[in-house]
Amino acid sequence: MNRAPLSKHLGQALTYLALIAGAAITLFPFLWMIATAFKPSHDIYSLALIPAEPTLENFRKIFAETPFARWYLNSIIVASTTTLSVAFFDALVGYILAKVNFRGRDVIFFAILSSIMIPTEMLIIPWYIGATKAGIVDTYLGTMFPGLITAFGIFLMRQFMDSIPSDLLDAGRIDGLGEFGIFWKIALPNVRPALAALCIFTFLGNWNAFLWPVIAIESPEMRTLPVGLSFFSYENFNQYELVMAGATMAVVPVLIVFAFFQKQIIKGITLTGIK
Repeated sequence: MNRAPLSKHLGQALTYLALIAGAAITLFPFLWMIATAFKPSHDIYSLALIPAEPTLENFRKIFAETPFARWYLNSIIVASTTTLSVAFFDALVGYILAKVNFRGRDVIFFAILSSIMIPTEMLIIPWYIGATKAGIVDTYLGTMFPGLITAFGIFLMRQFMDSIPSDLLDAGRIDGLGEFGIFWKIALPNVRPALAALCIFTFLGNWNAFLWPVIAIESPEMRTLPVGLSFFSYENFNQYELVMAGATMAVVPVLIVFAFFQKQIIKGITLTGIK
């Protein structure tokens, strides 16, 4: 008589077991990376997640033998500046394409939308030629310029700006606000969840970016963290404890962002999926 509830509980138990197994498989490499960062060289092949002889020597060597602090600063500058630029310009362009009527608006939006379909690898050569002619190779601007304005961000903000009632914007015009004032004081606050999601994704994407920075950066001092760690791991391929220490330091900002903005990240994924 109790077969139905029993089968339901059994199904739930199997589901939880599968989720736990999947989480364990996913988390083990990450936890092993952190554990290895604190292990001495003679203990790195141990699979133990708690080091028998924990040490901070690996982190000291990283900062002593490489310009790791400079790489960290470079990544912070590039990711933060790019995020601020995307937040302002993508929202502004999205507002113009959604709420300002002018000839050719739909053609411009279609052209921007079409550029999303172009693989990044196909744009590397034009970017590099342009950066070389402008003399910005191996500079912060040269590293950042491909991501200062993004087609996806414009598309996303345009979709959310389009959902703002036009009557609300007209009320601002009646109160004497200019077009930029309407954008800044009325439109932007109404798309704050989408803007927060865009900022988070942009920061994480630029923090982890590798392909363009490894091409645009020539001097060791200008390397971002992914590029610096790539060269460092190549030069110290048999010193896994140092490589893991560097990788652990690199993921700290990502963990901080996720810890403080996990609700916005989940909400952003939901919102962008709906749009």
